[in-house]
Amino acid sequence: MTEATPTPPASIPRVYDKGIRLLLPETTSIFEGTFSLLHCMVKGDTLYRAVYAQRLFPIRHPDQFISLHYTDIDDKDKEIGVIETLAQFPADQQILVKQSLRSQYYEQVIQRVIEISDEFGLLFLEVETQRGIESFVMPWRHDRAEDYGETGKVLLDAFDNRYVIPDISQLPPTDRSRFQKYIYW
Repeated sequence: MTEATPTPPASIPRVYDKGIRLLLPETTSIFEGTFSLLHCMVKGDTLYRAVYAQRLFPIRHPDQFISLHYTDIDDKDKEIGVIETLAQFPADQQILVKQSLRSQYYEQVIQRVIEISDEFGLLFLEVETQRGIESFVMPWRHDRAEDYGETGKVLLDAFDNRYVIPDISQLPPTDRSRFQKYIYW
């Protein structure tokens, strides 16, 4: 005997006929609740407390395809639904979701590229981040430097730490040239 899967109310959109709920600003309210925790109310559904956000495609689409989750009474992670485009939501709700994302993802934002050298298939980088001067090593491969939005890059070091350049064109010209000498794709 199989258990029936609960059917969501018809007013809650679903996408891709895989059971993924699309969260829309018209039907979803995201707000700060008790103890400054993120809460989510979906029209026709329930109030979800202690919600957190996760990126489904964090590198290429940092503000798109964001999944909202909560932990149920059995300590199981459950998905509430997916925000396809965060910009569709009111500014205050966007801020709350971005704060949640920042707590889920630890990444350094590169402001300057001081030095890059290569040896044995590795890149040795010295950069300036929001925390100051840092050095790291990354394999010199395409999969370790991926597009970030339209004009940025995400670099993954040897330990999978993330270093983000939000917009390569905003680097000082000498830094940009130094960077693109090695990471040109």
